[in-house]
Amino acid sequence: MLDITGPLGNPSEFIHLDDETLKSKKILFIAGGLGSAPVYPQVKWLGLRNMRPDVIIGAKTKEMIIFENEMQTFAQNVFPATDDGSYGFKGLVTNLLEDLITNHNKKYDEVIAIGPMVMMKFVSQVAKKYDIKTTVSLNSIMVDGTGMCGACRVNVGGETKFTCVDGPEFDGHIVDFDEALRRQAMYKNQEQSANCKCMQQLAVNQ
Repeated sequence: MLDITGPLGNPSEFIHLDDETLKSKKILFIAGGLGSAPVYPQVKWLGLRNMRPDVIIGAKTKEMIIFENEMQTFAQNVFPATDDGSYGFKGLVTNLLEDLITNHNKKYDEVIAIGPMVMMKFVSQVAKKYDIKTTVSLNSIMVDGTGMCGACRVNVGGETKFTCVDGPEFDGHIVDFDEALRRQAMYKNQEQSANCKCMQQLAVNQ
């Protein structure tokens, strides 16, 4: 006999809002790297309800920008940003966020950020400076997704939460990103060692 536990985790808050309320809100999604993958279905869900958010897509280079065309189908505006300036805005997504607010008079009711932990940390700091509600998805630290391994444990507002059960989305202004980043780095040496062994084995097989 198979045992199934679920559902675990919580859906995005905005799905509980009626369409008229959604249309009255100005939402900005910030997708960093592979964060574009989970951002896209949320943008699509809103777009299908005639609520078109703005989207920032950040990556190191133009070649690493993903889901741009798909986002454009459902978003009001898509702003690509690359670290090396090879495409779109040159700089970090946080630089672009500040540029949109200060130089282009953009006003947002909420920022939803999904991407590397460090990116979400600084996005939250910038958005807080402008008193913008900030939601972050910590799905990147999940492992087994059942709440049993404890790897996705995070401090939110002074309380211990499990991303896969209590999240994955939290208020970015009260997440203890520094603690989460320290925990992410705990096995960095082992990861690098395993990666080196893998690359050596690949070289031998070739």
